[in-house]
Amino acid sequence: MKGFLEYVPGDSLLHKMNPVAKLAVSLLIIFACFITQSFVALIAILVLDYAFAAHCKMMPQTVGLTKAVAGFSAILALIALFTVPAGAVLAPLPWGYIGTGSILAAVRIVLRLVACAIPLFLTFYVTKINDISNALVKVCHVPYRYAFVFSSTVHFIPVFMNDMSGIMEAQTARGVEFDGGFAKKVRLMVPLCVPLLVSSVRKTNSAAIAAEVRGFNLRTRASGYKEYPFAGRDVCALALACALFAASFLV
Repeated sequence: MKGFLEYVPGDSLLHKMNPVAKLAVSLLIIFACFITQSFVALIAILVLDYAFAAHCKMMPQTVGLTKAVAGFSAILALIALFTVPAGAVLAPLPWGYIGTGSILAAVRIVLRLVACAIPLFLTFYVTKINDISNALVKVCHVPYRYAFVFSSTVHFIPVFMNDMSGIMEAQTARGVEFDGGFAKKVRLMVPLCVPLLVSSVRKTNSAAIAAEVRGFNLRTRASGYKEYPFAGRDVCALALACALFAASFLV
């Protein structure tokens, strides 16, 4: 999982936007995905997501994210398929039935989760985590400790995933075979959580000591030297996102 949620440099429009504007646009797109019930709106948002990914030259990461989210959402889609009786009856069940509306609800869940996941992940890929936290402090007046918690959480996700990958490679070198069904993989990976937990505790403790030595408790909103002014492209992007949100609500 090398490179997961790590900043990818570039000169695209999304790279140049204000970090707060990127977050706001991503949240508006996510809200639009969840309030609309229209397949046309969801497909339009999905096309827009892929257009952004192509503009940032990040189609491989976006396709990988789509596969992961689609696999996870398939479980929720199956639950909806068997628990949402709607539309014309296709297959009777002891507790209800599977109808045409059930299939539409399952497909809608997959489209919705994929469409709402891509904008936020693109924001993390095209923006440095420090810029996001500093912009939240400077522009939104978020207390620095909360912004630091947010940035640290996002920063440690790929670190822990790389640690887990290294532990699995070490176990594979010792003869452990992770090939097989899903149940076998889960059974083999559960014992690996202990060394991962020990490693994560050590890393978080070291990070806490480093932050305290650097005067974490003394940092204020005025401590950052970098400013994050809004430009015309940020205002236009926010206006278009608000229009998309309103259109999704009306549809």
